[in-house]
Amino acid sequence: MTAPAAPPLRPTRLGVEALFPELTGLARETTLLCPRIGEPGVRDSSVGGPLLWPADEPWPMCGAEGHYEPLRRPTEVVGPEPVAMVPVVQLYARDVPELPFPAGTDVLQVVWCPLLHDDGIDAVSPRLYWRDERAVGAGTLRSDRPEPYTADEDFVPRPCTVTPTRAVEYPNGDLPEGLGEALTDRFDEVERRFGVSYFDAATTIQSKVGGYPGWTQAPDWPTCRCGRRMAHLLSVTATETGPWHGDDDADAGHGMDMGDLGGVYLFVCTTCPDRPFAHRYDC
Repeated sequence: MTAPAAPPLRPTRLGVEALFPELTGLARETTLLCPRIGEPGVRDSSVGGPLLWPADEPWPMCGAEGHYEPLRRPTEVVGPEPVAMVPVVQLYARDVPELPFPAGTDVLQVVWCPLLHDDGIDAVSPRLYWRDERAVGAGTLRSDRPEPYTADEDFVPRPCTVTPTRAVEYPNGDLPEGLGEALTDRFDEVERRFGVSYFDAATTIQSKVGGYPGWTQAPDWPTCRCGRRMAHLLSVTATETGPWHGDDDADAGHGMDMGDLGGVYLFVCTTCPDRPFAHRYDC
């Protein structure tokens, strides 16, 4: 089930634009998912939880030739049997209405192959499904799913409830060219004065919907085949913050290290009717 609402993790604007007028107009709304280990059901928003899946729809399998498990010594290509994908995110419109749901849908599901892929991105391979809860729920639901016969555990989430928490953030890696350099001295001055850095106070690197990707490397926005830059749909990251995410908290988060504390960023084109999507990974 969706966890009870929690206080926002950060004040909403923090006077950012008063301190840095150059950032005026760059604020974006985001929804932090704040996953916490739990027992979500198929009708709950979750990270790593069971999905509202029709019984007559085959479970997605990955038969890519270039997927591999990097922890094997030596590294070997896995196969030829397809690998069952794992549930990563399920979000209902009642919990995250700001998601750009296509008409007639109110559930977003993300699964991915829990192995790395030699596809130029060197990450897991996700798939997105947009569903109508009422239509799917009116039929028979799948009661179980196949488990992958092999997986990189860095990319297999524990079942978690989520606490969608709205916030406003400003760009990190997506600061306009030259602006980060120009503001360095003032960033340092504000940190000395208030005891918190701009990046900790005004940006987020955690699992979230919308806002800015929490890039740890240089930004790499995908372009749709229609020529438009895709919109950031959601991020799933190893880094999570909040009052329950201390190192000694056994209930903290989905448990994925995602390589070296990396993140998978999903993008979608909201202009094209078939909603093409793309993903990026960095760590």
